[in-house]
Amino acid sequence: MRNLFTLVTLSLLHLYVYAQIPADSSYVLRDTSHRIVDSINQSLITTNAIRDSKIKVYKLKPASDIPITAIGTGWSLYAFTKIYSKDKSSEEDILSLDINDIPSFDRHGAKVYHSKANEVGDLLFYGSMPLPVILMLDKKIRKDAFRVAFLYLESMSVTGLLYTGSVYLTNRYRPYAYNPNMPMDQRTRGGAKNSFFAGHVALIGTSTFFIAKMINDYHPEGKARWVPFTLAGIATGTAAVMRYLGGQHFLSDILLGTAVGVLSGILVPHVHKIKTDEPRLSFTASYLGNTPQFGIVYKLTK
Repeated sequence: MRNLFTLVTLSLLHLYVYAQIPADSSYVLRDTSHRIVDSINQSLITTNAIRDSKIKVYKLKPASDIPITAIGTGWSLYAFTKIYSKDKSSEEDILSLDINDIPSFDRHGAKVYHSKANEVGDLLFYGSMPLPVILMLDKKIRKDAFRVAFLYLESMSVTGLLYTGSVYLTNRYRPYAYNPNMPMDQRTRGGAKNSFFAGHVALIGTSTFFIAKMINDYHPEGKARWVPFTLAGIATGTAAVMRYLGGQHFLSDILLGTAVGVLSGILVPHVHKIKTDEPRLSFTASYLGNTPQFGIVYKLTK
């Protein structure tokens, strides 16, 4: 309505001024008309900017979001205390492990171990957890801080639920448990049965792709929208390689962890994104030669 009021008012003013200027004053007429058209355009730009700044990007759904987040977070906190306190394996059990029992596409992982790779993987893991805080540097996102924080918690709770649930219910030995060059006390530890699936990779993927998704949704007009997703892919991919080289997970564990992390980081915010494909009127003001042109357009915004 504000756009319509502005357009009508300035258009009437334009017609009034146009009528008052002598016919032979073409230069004055053209200059005055241009000024009025510019005023209309500036007013439309300003009012559209104000409107867009008030549009919310995400909408929470308490009836489903609160239970999902509470269950996911609660279970994850409980399961973490269990999956890292599994009973140790006996030395006989470890010695009986046969690399030939591993699927062929995973078999190579049992021959790889680099301790430095584990250190890099851990740094990426612990660094990625609080990383979404950088979103608060963006003024537009900061105004929606509560929603963003809640969606991040929900994304991580979904990933945590899937990860801890799989590790809690299965006992797949890590690749290093098959490696005769590893110390026996490490191969027999309870945590050596937590290979399925790659939790570090999943959580890093959730964190980094969540950031990329937020940046793109709050700035859909950005010309380099691929950059945040590329950086997220590099971070997640690096973590995947480090966990593989560190003998922590087989290839299949890593692929599944990557898929879970990326999908959680993107899909949880996506299902909360407010649809903006709503019809609205837009107004334009321009010039065709020396004649002012005004338009009213009915279109779908995306």
